[in-house]
Amino acid sequence: MGKNNTRILTQFTALAMVLTVAIMVKEATSIHICNVDTNDLKKCRPAVTGDNPPPPEPACCEVAKAANLQCLCRHKAFIHRFMINPSKLRPLLNNCGVNSPSCF
Repeated sequence: MGKNNTRILTQFTALAMVLTVAIMVKEATSIHICNVDTNDLKKCRPAVTGDNPPPPEPACCEVAKAANLQCLCRHKAFIHRFMINPSKLRPLLNNCGVNSPSCF
């Protein structure tokens, strides 16, 4: 019975370590910039990609409203790295009721 408890404890510890590492990796791949978590940008991806993107979802508009857009202007050259077409940002912001800075 003692060996069985040790084995279960070892398996539980291993599982806890794997979950901890998974959480750390997810957090490490996210960058918080201009009041936006880069992982949240995926909420807007459908509305800023393709030839005829759909209107933004409410979750995307929440991200757009929380973003510091003047700050994002300084990073405009890198926005495409998040699979966002910069030329589609102004329509997205307009659809969300957000005043677009002149850089977009």
